[in-house]
Amino acid sequence: MTPLSPKPAPRQRATMKDVAREAGVGIKTVSRVVNGEGYVGEATAARVRAAVELLSYRRDVSAGSLRRADRRTLSIGLLLGDVSNPFDAQVHRGVEDAASAAGFAVLSASLDEDPERERELVPTMASYQVDGLIVMPAGPDPTALQHEIDAGMPIVLVDRGVDGLETDSVVVDNESGARIATEHLISYGHRHIAFMGDRQFLPTAQKRLDGYRQACWSAGCPATHVIQDLSNEYLAETATRAMLQSSPAPTAIFAAQNLVTIGAVRALRSLGLEHEIAVVGFDDITLGDLVSPAISVIAQDPHLIGRMAAERLLARIGGDTSPVQQIVVPTSFLVRGSGEIPPP
Repeated sequence: MTPLSPKPAPRQRATMKDVAREAGVGIKTVSRVVNGEGYVGEATAARVRAAVELLSYRRDVSAGSLRRADRRTLSIGLLLGDVSNPFDAQVHRGVEDAASAAGFAVLSASLDEDPERERELVPTMASYQVDGLIVMPAGPDPTALQHEIDAGMPIVLVDRGVDGLETDSVVVDNESGARIATEHLISYGHRHIAFMGDRQFLPTAQKRLDGYRQACWSAGCPATHVIQDLSNEYLAETATRAMLQSSPAPTAIFAAQNLVTIGAVRALRSLGLEHEIAVVGFDDITLGDLVSPAISVIAQDPHLIGRMAAERLLARIGGDTSPVQQIVVPTSFLVRGSGEIPPP
C-alpha cells in the first residue's frame, strides 16, 4: 500500500507585517492604505495593494476599530424571526442593500420567534462590536434590548415594536390592513369568516386579530372562527381541514400570515374547495399570482421595510439625535381572485 503523503500545514493568514515586508514599506503605510486613512503616494499605494492581492490579506475589522478615531467597525447586527421565511429574507435583503451602499457589513441570525433566544443573541451580537442593531423582537420583554440601549447601542426595531422601549421602529399598520381584508370579504356577502393567525404573543398577530374583529363587529358578523398559534404551513393546513368540518363552516378565510396562507390554500386545493371558499392573505406569497384562483393579499413591502430600518439605524450611527421615530410603511391590497369568491 502506498503511504499517504503528509498533510500540508495549514496556510497562515497574512498579517499587515507580511504585506509591509512584501511591499517594502512600513506598517503605518499599509494601515493607511487598507483603512483608507491618511495620504499615501499613488505609486506606493499601488505596491501595497499588489502585496495585499498577492498575499490574500484581509484586514481585521475588530482590530481596525480600535485604531479608527470614531471606533466604528462598519458593521451592523440583524436579528430576524427566521431568515428562511420569504418575508424575513426580503427584509434582510433590504437591510443589506442599504448597509452595503454605506460601506457597512451585516451580521445576521434567526431568533426563531423564541424570547429566550433573543435574550441570548442580543448581547452576543453586541459583543461583536457592531455599530448598531436591527431587531425583529421575538417577545414583549424589553430587558435585553434596553440593556444595550443603556450602553449606547443604537437599535431599530423592524416589523413590530416592544411596549415600553424608547427606540426607533419601522412597522406597517397591521390593524388597518386586517380590517380592510375582512371588510372586503364581507362586501362579497360572507358572514362566517375564519381568522387564522400566527403565534398570539406576537404583537403583529394580535393587531391583525383586532382588525378582523373590528370589521366583523361593525358588520354584525360572528367573529367565532378564530384559530391562532399557527407557526408553519403544516399546522395551518391541518387547522384548515379541521375547521371546515365545523358547523356552520366558514365560507371565507382571512389568513393573517404568509405561511398560514400557504397552508390554508394547500388544504383547500387538496379538498377541491379552492373555487368555493374565499381567501385573503396578509403578506404576499411566492407564485401567489400564478395559481388558480390567484391569491388576493394585503401586501407589505419587506424590502422597503428593511431598507428604511437600515437607513434609520445608519442615521443614528452617524450622530442623529432627533426624537425617537416610528415609521409606518403602508400596505397595498392586491385583488387577484381568491378573495372575490362569493359564498355558496
